[in-house]
This record gives sequence, structure tokens and C-alpha cells, in this order.
Amino acid sequence: MDKYRIGRVEGPWISMTPPIRGGIFLTLADDSTSASEDDSRGSDTSETTVEDIMETQEELKVEIRKRAAARKADIQSRNIEDHHLTPEEYTEKMVQKELDDDHRDYPSLDPETQRHIASKYKELHQRIKDAGLYNCPYSEYGKELIRYSILFGLFIVTLRAGWYIPSAVFLGLFWHQIMFTAHDGGHLAITHNFAIDTIIAMFIADFCCGLSIGWWKSSHNVHHLVPNHPEHDPDIQNIPFFATSPSFFKSLRSTYYDFVYVWDAAANIVGQYQHISYYPIMGIARFNLHLLSWLHLLSPRSASFGAVAWTKPTEIVFMCAHWYLFGYCLVWCTIPTWPLRIAFVLVSYIITMGLHVQITLSHFAMSTSDVSVAECFAQRQLRTTMDVDCPAWLDWVHGGLQFQAIHHLFPRVPRHNLRKLQGWVKKFSEEVGIEYKIYGFADGNRKVIGRLGEVSKQVEMLVKCQKHMAATGESGLH
Repeated sequence: MDKYRIGRVEGPWISMTPPIRGGIFLTLADDSTSASEDDSRGSDTSETTVEDIMETQEELKVEIRKRAAARKADIQSRNIEDHHLTPEEYTEKMVQKELDDDHRDYPSLDPETQRHIASKYKELHQRIKDAGLYNCPYSEYGKELIRYSILFGLFIVTLRAGWYIPSAVFLGLFWHQIMFTAHDGGHLAITHNFAIDTIIAMFIADFCCGLSIGWWKSSHNVHHLVPNHPEHDPDIQNIPFFATSPSFFKSLRSTYYDFVYVWDAAANIVGQYQHISYYPIMGIARFNLHLLSWLHLLSPRSASFGAVAWTKPTEIVFMCAHWYLFGYCLVWCTIPTWPLRIAFVLVSYIITMGLHVQITLSHFAMSTSDVSVAECFAQRQLRTTMDVDCPAWLDWVHGGLQFQAIHHLFPRVPRHNLRKLQGWVKKFSEEVGIEYKIYGFADGNRKVIGRLGEVSKQVEMLVKCQKHMAATGESGLH
């Protein structure tokens, strides 16, 4: 990025919310026109600065919050029951409740407090760099390679013996384990060299698993910038199957997919049972990943978001090779009957369910409110992410994904070093007054199901609001 740098920002920086891009500039024609107008107006001319625009944006946000507070106070003063509210009023009430909880439970968003947290975070980051924790412990990958080889070997042996279901189990376990290394490569956390780590990630994700690492990187990078933001984070945009925030009741537009997730009758039905359908959907989530991978590779989007000229064709070659070997050579030519073929694919895919649960575990139960652009990076990561507690000897099962809060603070620290950071992050959290949330795997699952169940009840109430509006003929119906 150095060749694109035109200056250095001194002092506090009020960042735009990713992935919004752009800037304030004039074309040559505009510039000349502006200059001539300035000459005619003389010294009375005033120009709009970035500070003016940011101030205007903050004023608009304050005005929006005031109106929301006024609507909330009006509802409370009239003592209206929830199901007598319009759907819009009920949605606003639920969104505001989560926002109020976050304002109560987390440090103040005033500039001084946020600068203090950011300063402490920078100090911690420097200590981590000085301790050499960005250096990859390559010996750990020797152990990983042995584990991957054993699982793949068992898959081949059982397949040749005609034990197709056990073979599918071992193939699913192989996919589950090896994707942890693809995750490392996607973050450039292995060699820190773009070309080498990208090739490693492509070989694993595209060739071995049939999933586009380019799609994953383009969405995952945005996820790391704005985790759990309903409008911006593609990882929680799963309507109508899952809604982790009442904000989705507004039919939000995804800035990543450039698509409006309409909250419709289907969402009303599915949303009321999402806490029940969670595990079954996680069991077949891999099919959706294949779809998203191909949609990405066949779209112009695959040539942007940090891609270089050779990444897209390489991915397509690897993906086609995967489907030739897996789809044709294995499933079609090796497995003898259709019932066995279907069972083989389903079992191998369902076995990877643990990975999908692990991925959603650290975010689905956490806050989804957009508190302010003033919130610093470190506070947002800890507010929207939780860790999963487990003994050190079980780290290989979770693949480092149990340290999501730590990983979100330092995405390029190799996952085998994340446990070493845990004590430092706990101390940092205590110093700045942000709770470091960590639960056991079972408790974490209960938190996720509880969150999905909470939003399910909100969906039920939303439907009651709609029925009330329809019955009374009042406005506000979707």
C-alpha cells in the first residue's frame, strides 16, 4: 500500500464504516469551474471540508437517535402493548433495546475513553510483535500434516475395502481438519507471503474441498472489519433461515452483496423456528458454500477485492479438478449405487457440521447493534465476538477457531500462538473495562440457541403486530 500513500493522519481518526469506499475530490473540469467561481465571489467563498461532512453525519445520527428516543418515550407514555404497535415501531423498540444494553454494558463512546482503549490496544500489539508471536511455528504444521495424512489414508483404505459410509466419515473429518490451514493461508498467517500463502489456501480450499478461497477472503475480510453489523457483515446475512438481529425485520440492504434481504412471509414462518432448525441447517451448510463459491468465481467480483490476475483462473482450474476427482471419479465411478452415492455425499458433508457450528458459535450470540462510528476497533471486536474455552490438548479439534475474540484483535497471528495471547488479552480487557467473554463449548451452544430463540419470539410478536394492524385497519402494515 505504500505507493498509494499521499499523507499521514495526525491525531484522532474518525473512520468511515467499511466497506464504504470513496473520497471527496474534483475533476479537472470541476476544479477549473470552481476556481473561476471563487474568483468571481472573492474572499467570501467557503469550502466544505472533511470535518464539516463528518460533523454533518454525526448531527444526522444524533437527530435519528433523538427521534427514536422520542418514539420510544411516546410508546411508553401511552402504555401500548407490544402486539398493538406497528411492525416498524416494534422493530425500532427491539433494536433500541439492544443498543441501550450495549451503552450500559460497555465503555463510554466519548473520544477520550475510546482513545485510551485504542492506545492500550496499540501497546499490546507492540508487545506481541516484540515477543515474536507473529512468527509461524512451522513445526506445528508437521503435526498437522501427520493428522491430515492419517485421515486421508483411512479414507482411501476404507473406500478400497468397500466400506463406503466409514470412508465418507474419514473424508469429512479430513475436510474438517484441513480447512483450518486454509483459514491460516487466507489470513497470510503461515509465511506472510501473499503468493505462497494464497497457493496453499487455494490447494486446500479449492482443490481438496471444492470451496473458493477467493470468495471466502472477500467476505471474511469485510466480516473482520465490521463483525455482526447487519448491513455490512455477510457472515450474519442468512435471511430467511437465520436472523440474529431485529434489524433484519426492516428488510436491510447488504452493502457486500448489493442485495436487499426482504423480510417477507417466508421469513415470518422460518424465523419462528430458527432455534430448532439451527443444527439441521448446519448439517447441510456445505452445499450453500459450494453455491456461493461458484457464484463468486463466475462474477466480476472475483477479479477485485485484493485478487491478482492469476488467482481467478487458478481457482477455476483447482475447482474443476476437485469436481472431476470427487464428483466423477469418486462418487460416480467408484460408488456403485445411487442410494450409496447419496448417503456418501450426505455423510461426508454432515461430518463437517462441527466446523460450521464452530464458525457461527463466536458471533451468533453476540451484539449486533451499531453503536457509533466513534467506537474503536478493539472495543467492537470484543463486543461482537466471544471465545470458547477448552483444554489445550483439545485445541486441534477446534483448530484455533475457539480463540475468535483474540483472532479478531490480531488476525494475522498464527493460530498456534493464539493460546499464548489469551492471558494478555484478558489483562487488556480488565484494564480498559471491556468484558472478555469466554464460555465452554456446551455453554456457547446454549448461548447461540438462546439468542436464536430470543429473536424467534420477536418474530412471533412481529407477526402479531402485523395481524393487529390488519384487523384494525391501521397503517404500518408491511
